[in-house]
Amino acid sequence: MSILRRVTRASLAALTLPAALLALWWILTADSESYYLPPLSDILAAVDDVWLRSGRLSADVLPSLLRLLGGFLLAVALGVTLGIAIGSSRRLRAFCEPVLEFLRAIPPPVLVPVLMLFAGIGDTMKVLVIVSGCVWPILLNTVEGVRAVDEVLVETARCYGLRGPSRLWHLVVRSASPQIVTGLRQGLSIGIILMVISEMFAASNGLGFSIIQFQRTFAVTEMWTGILLLGLLGFLLAMLMRLFERRALNWYFGLRQAQRGGSR
Repeated sequence: MSILRRVTRASLAALTLPAALLALWWILTADSESYYLPPLSDILAAVDDVWLRSGRLSADVLPSLLRLLGGFLLAVALGVTLGIAIGSSRRLRAFCEPVLEFLRAIPPPVLVPVLMLFAGIGDTMKVLVIVSGCVWPILLNTVEGVRAVDEVLVETARCYGLRGPSRLWHLVVRSASPQIVTGLRQGLSIGIILMVISEMFAASNGLGFSIIQFQRTFAVTEMWTGILLLGLLGFLLAMLMRLFERRALNWYFGLRQAQRGGSR
């Protein structure tokens, strides 16, 4: 019962502010006659025709989610692998740090024209744009997490003969996992933004493509439906990431709770 109560409380806390903002938007735009800011009631009424009955969910939203998933998973593989390698070696870290700082300072949207030259205008370019932005928070957080592994635990693992893959998984990855998950959460937020940006350049489908097409044809109400749908997708993905975090770091949250209980 306590778990159900905790989940219910967390869900209410997550939904209260969005619901309040939507209610405020509804009230403030109820009598709006502005072409560029239609009433929220009109926007919500158009969602069914624009996205559900027209087949845009499968034609535009699904490809966007697949690109985001592909780019995010590739960024996770690169960021975690390179982060563990760089964080575990002081010499490698000193060697790579100037290049990493230089590349990290380049805004990913600037790379879109360059990637279009090398990868064309298809899905490959869009996935690479997502990777180019997602990888940095994952990589840097992984490096910091590996660097912060407790020396006492390192010595204990050495004394017990924990080496190779067992040491990597049970000591390094598990100790750095809170930082890694923080990087995943930040990378996902950046990936959603870059998913939309990449689809605004020479695209033929996608959520970003639909929003920019509505804007260019002055279909303002339809454009607002796309923006709301994008926000909803971001919210749902954030909730899924939070569930993953609770599942993957259950031991970590349990340890913190035990430490707080012991300090009282």
